[in-house]
Amino acid sequence: MSERNVLGGELESCGTEPMTGFYRDGTCTVGPQDVGLHAICAVMTEDFLAHQREVGNDLSTPRPEWGFPGLAPGDRWCVVAVRWLQAYDAGRAAPVVLAATSVRALDVVPLEVLRRHSVDVPPDLSELT
Repeated sequence: MSERNVLGGELESCGTEPMTGFYRDGTCTVGPQDVGLHAICAVMTEDFLAHQREVGNDLSTPRPEWGFPGLAPGDRWCVVAVRWLQAYDAGRAAPVVLAATSVRALDVVPLEVLRRHSVDVPPDLSELT
């Protein structure tokens, strides 16, 4: 069975340009080697990137030795759930793509918090009918 997203559906691709995911397969799949839990598909913003840099998690600078291209606003990236929550607590959370966010993110961040920052699901689900 494939990994599920936080909405209960099949986990969708987060992004391929740049290629994201702990396993660099474009998805926020969480496996046994991913102890950091790169589960949240976030859309980078200047504010989120600046916050991460301020707390010692520079996501803007390329690190070729890790296969990391460096990120810019608008890039979609599988971020560590605790790091996203840290930004949320500081009022600087990045938007989230729920369909591409692993259900494992719910081990760290409540669904309602993720929903408030979603870019793919409206706050009132009745709008979908």
